[in-house]
Amino acid sequence: MSRPTISRCADPEEVAQRAAEVLAMTIDAARTVHGESHVALSGGSTVGRAYELLGPLLPEWSDVHLWYGDERCVPHDDPESTHLLATTELDAPGAVWHPVPTELGCDAAAAAYAKEIEGVRLDVALQGMGPDGHTASLFPGFEHVRASGTCVAVHHSPKPPPDRVTLTLDVLNTARRILLVVTGADKAPMLARVIDGPDPAVPASLLARDHLEIIADEAALGG
Repeated sequence: MSRPTISRCADPEEVAQRAAEVLAMTIDAARTVHGESHVALSGGSTVGRAYELLGPLLPEWSDVHLWYGDERCVPHDDPESTHLLATTELDAPGAVWHPVPTELGCDAAAAAYAKEIEGVRLDVALQGMGPDGHTASLFPGFEHVRASGTCVAVHHSPKPPPDRVTLTLDVLNTARRILLVVTGADKAPMLARVIDGPDPAVPASLLARDHLEIIADEAALGG
């Protein structure tokens, strides 16, 4: 069984710095090889700091396509919006943004986003993980963890807001590189289970391990 790469960092600031550096390197390499780069973004405070650090690492962002691994079904100017977080913290002049069309409603937004991203292979998917082991909006015990296809609507999320759109594991795992960013002692038990091996009860553990890098602080790695 493949083991993920683990980058141990002292604290959340070092995690954000490492994530920003890997993203910048991966984006630049993808543009050199393929002429463009496709990135899946996520939300969270550590990720927001990574975006802030990432912007200056690339002087220009032409031919970089910014997608979302998941999004809350709220207006784009809502404080809960991942698109608002990303566009506020990430200075990416010239990038092509692909926000989830949440104004359509959850189910229609998922269908539209699936159509828009169809045929795209992500160069890098930036993922977070909750204390329950969820990643993107793939929650333990929900059928979406096993969903095929590209993009699905999630209703009754155990974490508010209740309606969300998420890419499937099928799409996330075809990314050329996956970064799982984890900070905090409250996530240590689940992160240990992720490192142990695939477990359907821990969705983050189902990310493709042969091209997964876990970037975590000392508290999350628990020694």
